[in-house]
Amino acid sequence: MDISRVGVDLAKSVFQLHGVNKAGKRVWKRQLPRNKWLSVISETIEPGTEIGMEACAGSHHWSRELIARGYKVKMIPPQFVTPFVKGNKNDANDAEAITEAMARPNMHPVKVKSVEQQDMQAVHRIREEIKNHRVAKGNQIRGLVAEYGIVAPVQLTSLRQAIPVWLEDTSNGLTSLFKQLLQGLWEDLTTLDKRMKILDKQIMVIATQNPTAKRLQQLRGIGPLIATAMVATLGDGKQYRKGRDMAAALGLTPKQHSSGGKDKLLGISKRGDSYLRCLIIHGARSAVQAAKNKDDRLSRWIVSLQIRRHNNVVVVAMANKMARMAWVMMTKDVDYDPNFCSASVN
Repeated sequence: MDISRVGVDLAKSVFQLHGVNKAGKRVWKRQLPRNKWLSVISETIEPGTEIGMEACAGSHHWSRELIARGYKVKMIPPQFVTPFVKGNKNDANDAEAITEAMARPNMHPVKVKSVEQQDMQAVHRIREEIKNHRVAKGNQIRGLVAEYGIVAPVQLTSLRQAIPVWLEDTSNGLTSLFKQLLQGLWEDLTTLDKRMKILDKQIMVIATQNPTAKRLQQLRGIGPLIATAMVATLGDGKQYRKGRDMAAALGLTPKQHSSGGKDKLLGISKRGDSYLRCLIIHGARSAVQAAKNKDDRLSRWIVSLQIRRHNNVVVVAMANKMARMAWVMMTKDVDYDPNFCSASVN
């Protein structure tokens, strides 16, 4: 059977497959259960054939399985598959659309993550969720005590110190029932704090053991949290041709709106992984803050830029530079060199 490309619509139980020849004509179509589709692929499709799927939950696992069997895998971002869906949305049309999207010459596929990368990503996702729960728990406590006329501190550190005082105070208007409820909320907050500390220790261990994450920490503004997040999201960075492309993929470059030959640059595009971009910008903010007390080449560049531009612009410019320097260190396996940090990085 002359099959050059196969599009796979992933699902929980039933997978839809759509195969075309070199001319783009459909020559094979199957709907297979989860436990059989790989064996059917191995029996029907020659190794080396391109197999495409949307980048979604489980796609990295199946991509590794296919690569291990000798197939070329292309993971397409879902937003780039949608324009090729014909007629009503169903599994068969989605698989056909994936096959069409694979054939576009300028379609940049998502790089397949390793198991180690997914482990790092899992730690970060769990940590971020716990952090959000902790913030929500603090807001809940503030809102509840406000009904009893108590103004709670804004900072979590101060809030943790205030709760035991409220529980022991007999003249603050809190009833015995509410104090029991507040005791439970305080225990919840303490449990979340302990979970955060455990995850932070795991990130520290990963950042020490992974050579790329360890190297990235040489950059100013990048610590274990940002370094491991970059490795988990970007891998070795070799899917990008240059550092500018990686910065653009992270949404750290200006958004363009041009028409009639008139070019207009707006704020940053904010494309890509919002979590990683947020971390890098926070790291850049700390690097900008520390620059006023230093006299190295990078600090002088930051200070000179602060004279001309708003501080937020300087922070984003620093984040862009950090991403581009990180690309060089990740792709070329080189250490940070402060003598070249202010030069443009391709």
